[in-house]
Amino acid sequence: MSYIVLHAGCSMELVIRKLGNSVGVTLPTALLRDLDVAVGHSFTVTRTADNDLVLRPQRPRKRYTAAELNKQCNLKAPMPADLQNWEAMPAVGEEAL
Repeated sequence: MSYIVLHAGCSMELVIRKLGNSVGVTLPTALLRDLDVAVGHSFTVTRTADNDLVLRPQRPRKRYTAAELNKQCNLKAPMPADLQNWEAMPAVGEEAL
């Protein structure tokens, strides 16, 4: 038997089922709602030293707009030395044409 550990020491029995050419575990809707996840969300599974499985939902990373990213930039900061060297390199090959 497999168990998922829930809040405050509760547990729930889940059954591995055949789904086409794969297998899967069906999670109850109430559990998904509690975890604030839905169909299509990703999870990570970690096996502990005593062979327990820990299932954690991956939270989507915030997507930034170009304006939000540009606001974080210091436009008065000097260009890093490696980029200054790159800019100062002479053109070679077809880029010199």
